[in-house]
Amino acid sequence: MVRELILRVAPETAYEPERLAQRAAKELGIDRKRAKRVDIVKRSIDARQRQVVVNLSLRVHVDEIDENAVDFTPITYPDVKDRQEIIVVGAGPAGLFAALRIIELGYRPIVIERGKDVDSRRKDLAKISRDQKIDGESNYCFGEGGAGAYSDGKLYTRSKKRGPVDKVLQIFVEHGAHREILADAHPHIGTDRLPEVIKAIRETIIKSGGEVHFETRVDDLIIQDRRVEGVITADGRKFHGPVILATGHSARDVYEMLDKLGITMNPKGIAVGVRLEHPQKVIDCIQYHSPQGRGKYLPAAEYSMLTRVDGRAVYSFCMCPGGFIIPAASSDGQLVVNGMSPSNRGTQWANSGMVVEILPEDLPQYDKSGQLKMMRFQEDVERRFHEASDKSQRAPAQRMTDFVASRLSETLPRSSYAPGVFSARLDQLLPDFIARRLQKGFEEFGRKSRGFLCNDAILVGDETRTSAPVQISRDRDSLRHVEYDGLYPCGEGAGYAGGIVSAAIDGMRCAEAAISSLAHA
Repeated sequence: MVRELILRVAPETAYEPERLAQRAAKELGIDRKRAKRVDIVKRSIDARQRQVVVNLSLRVHVDEIDENAVDFTPITYPDVKDRQEIIVVGAGPAGLFAALRIIELGYRPIVIERGKDVDSRRKDLAKISRDQKIDGESNYCFGEGGAGAYSDGKLYTRSKKRGPVDKVLQIFVEHGAHREILADAHPHIGTDRLPEVIKAIRETIIKSGGEVHFETRVDDLIIQDRRVEGVITADGRKFHGPVILATGHSARDVYEMLDKLGITMNPKGIAVGVRLEHPQKVIDCIQYHSPQGRGKYLPAAEYSMLTRVDGRAVYSFCMCPGGFIIPAASSDGQLVVNGMSPSNRGTQWANSGMVVEILPEDLPQYDKSGQLKMMRFQEDVERRFHEASDKSQRAPAQRMTDFVASRLSETLPRSSYAPGVFSARLDQLLPDFIARRLQKGFEEFGRKSRGFLCNDAILVGDETRTSAPVQISRDRDSLRHVEYDGLYPCGEGAGYAGGIVSAAIDGMRCAEAAISSLAHA
C-alpha cells in the first residue's frame, strides 16, 4: 500500500533518509519497520523565516514496495527511417525535443547542427581560456546541446501554463538525468552531467531512424511560391521538408540571412549588464539567516533580485550557486560572459547576471538597422568590452562597491573566470543608462538584503546574451511564419522561449504544428 504525505521538516530530517522514514512513519501512526520505502515526490526549501524548513510531498510504501507506483510511463519511440522527413535546424533543447516529438508522432527528423558533437566541443571550450581565441562554429553557444549544454542545465521555468513541463523533465530522466529533478522546486542537471544526457537523446533519435548532422551550417532556405521547402547548407547540400528553425539566440548570421531574404522579424526587448560574483558563503549566510552559512544539509543558496529604476527593470538573471563564470562569445571580436554550475554546486563562488531591461524605443540611434537594431546594440557593447581587453578573452572587472561609487578598483578578489580578469571601470564601459540603473539597483538590493552589496563581490563584464534580440514573426495558432508556409521559427532564438525547459516545450509544439500542417496538406 502507498500512502501520500505532506510534511514541513528541518533540513537534517529532509536530507537524512532514515530520519525522514522515522518521521513519515510517526506521521502515519505506524511502526518504522512498516515503512519499506519513502519516495520524495516534491521538495522545496522555505527560507523566508529564520528557521529554514523543507516542504516535502512524499509517497510512503507501507508493508511492501509497490513497483507500480511510478513517476511516469516511459515514452515509446517508433522506427521512422522510412517516414516523411521534417528538417530541424539546431541541436539545442528546442531542436532536440522537436526531433523527439517528431519521432513520437511517426515522422522522421533530420537534425542539422552547425557545431560539433558535445564531446568534441569540450576541446574547443578549453582553448578559449588557454589561447584566448573563439572558434566561430564550436563554442559555448554553438554545438550539440546548444548554449545550455555547457552553461548550467538549470530546468526551473515559469512556463507551466504553456506546456508539459513534467514531460520535459521525464524525458531528461529517461535519458540519464537524476530522478531528483522530478521532485526539486528548482531542478538542475548540472554542467558535468548534461552532456551525457544530450548524447543519449541523440542516440534515441538515430536509433529510431532519424539523422543528426554535425558541422553542417545552414546558409540559405529553399523557397518556392512563398513556401519554405527545405534548406541549403554551407557545403551546398540540400535537405527538403518543412523547416523548424531552432538556431538559438546567438546565431546572428541566421538573423542576417532572414533579413536579406525579407523574412519578417521584429526587434525585441533584451537585457544587458554584468555578471556579479560573490563568495558562496556570503550568499548562504544571507539567504539562510545564519553566520555559519548553509551548514551540513542545505544546498548552496540561491537568490532572486528585482526592482525598477527610472522605468526599467533591473534584475538578477540565471543565478548559479556554487558555480563559475564562463566566456560566452560566439566569434572573435566579441567579449561576453555567462555563468554555470556543476551538478553538486560545489565551487566557492555564486554568480548571477545583473541586467537592465532595454526596449527597442530606448535605442532610436539604431533605428537605421531596422529589424536588427537590438542585435547591433549587443554587438557594439561586446566589441567595446573586447577592445578594452586588448582583444583577448580576459574580462574587465570591478568590485561591486567600487562600481556603485564610480571608481577604479585598486585590487580585485579572486574570480572563477578562467581566462582571467583585470581592473577596469565597468561603470564607464557600459552605456551610461545601463550603468546608472545598475548602480541604483545595487544600492536598493543592498538595503533589502544586508551584506549583499559588499567589497568581496566582483562584477565581470559584459552580459548581453540574456535573450534573442529579435522575434521571428509567426502565427499564434499554426506557429508557422506569418508569411511563409513550411517555416516554423522555434525556441529561444526565435524569441519564443527563455531557457532549457521553455525552449524544449516550444520545440515540441512546433513539431506538432509542422506535422499537423503535413497531415492537412
